Amino acid sequence: MFIISCPFCGERDQSEFSAGGEAHIVRPKQPTELSDDEWADFLFMRKNIKGVQFERWNHAHGCRKWFNVVRDTSNDKIHAVYKMGEKPPSK
Repeated sequence: MFIISCPFCGERDQSEFSAGGEAHIVRPKQPTELSDDEWADFLFMRKNIKGVQFERWNHAHGCRKWFNVVRDTSNDKIHAVYKMGEKPPSK
């Protein structure tokens, strides 16, 4: 377990949150024109790297709002937390 600082509620235990996967995935402008393989890549293929990753999280047992986290997946160290729509910090 680790602590996440919700930008709306403050510091809370990780058990209050739900991970939403990789952040900043851009939806295709013309999804109907994608092949099945291209659509599958958009839906399912993620970086899932060991190291610093930009992720979406939801405060499921709190304010229920979504926000972004910059987290090192190798040690769960959180480098930054920022609201949806805000510019992401540099790594």
